[in-house]
Amino acid sequence: MAQKQTTSKANGIHSILFRFFCLFIFRKIIAFYSKTELEIAENPWDIKIQPFTKEDAPNCIVAESSFATLFPKYRESYLKESWPLVVKTLNEYDIKAELDLLEGSMTVSTTKKTWDPYIIIKARDMVKLMARGVPYEQAKKVLDDNVTCEVIKIGRLVRNRERFIKRRQRLIGPSGSTLKAIELLTDCYVLVQGNSVAAIGPYKGLQQVRKVVIDCMKNIHPVYNIKALMIKRELAKDPLLRNESWDRFLPKYERKNISKRKKPNKIRQKKEYTPFPPPQPESNLDRQLASGEFLVKNSNQNKNKGNKSKKSKKSQSESNDSQQKNKKNKKAKKKHINA
Repeated sequence: MAQKQTTSKANGIHSILFRFFCLFIFRKIIAFYSKTELEIAENPWDIKIQPFTKEDAPNCIVAESSFATLFPKYRESYLKESWPLVVKTLNEYDIKAELDLLEGSMTVSTTKKTWDPYIIIKARDMVKLMARGVPYEQAKKVLDDNVTCEVIKIGRLVRNRERFIKRRQRLIGPSGSTLKAIELLTDCYVLVQGNSVAAIGPYKGLQQVRKVVIDCMKNIHPVYNIKALMIKRELAKDPLLRNESWDRFLPKYERKNISKRKKPNKIRQKKEYTPFPPPQPESNLDRQLASGEFLVKNSNQNKNKGNKSKKSKKSQSESNDSQQKNKKNKKAKKKHINA
């Protein structure tokens, strides 16, 4: 009986210890998973995506799909030279590629051996980038899982053509220095050509490139965004500032729109609108009649006219008298000569 009691006590102690051990392991597992979830929530960009292999998709694709892209005439010689490399790269993913120089098109399509269902979209993006002027060495990076591409349309963001050309050149910078700084800070390849900007890189870098490009078209210089990206990169290295707001460290710029229009010398003030027409202004005659000046002027004019008429009559009578005297003198001289 005593041995049974001791054995039962030992079994009870062992069961209690086993329960404590199981509880301890369970708590450790929960703490590990909760810690990883917190880390993922804090740094979602640090999540590593595992590469997609043939083992993940044992069954082949049932339906075949294809995409075709046109390319300009000036890209024909480059595509003709680099097309064997494109075919070799796409054959690794069992994708068929065709180049038609007569129609000026590139076609990619799946085969019966294709095992990645999304690789056809990646191949389509690669072909589109090469048609836009991106070299083969950069375009083939799109086939990776952690890399994607984006084409930003900038042609319609600015109405004035001259202003658009200036801002596009501002994005490139002197001898491409601004564009090189954007590429180094965002880990992306950026190509500015025509009315669009092509970018290749990770998802986070493409977001930053898009912000810089659109802000540049909105008359915000890329240097401001480049400076902010440099400050953010340094702040991300400090673990103490990881969960704090960075607004106090980032530079704040105020937009100043200084109008070049000069103000006029005379500023006309608009009168209040009235439906009735304005009263007619008084004429000079009305004013002279009201003040009595008109009557005074008329009396003076009549006097002047009377004086002028009298003087004219006197001058006429004197001229007539002189003429008669001259006639009489002429007749007297004739009679004297005859006598």
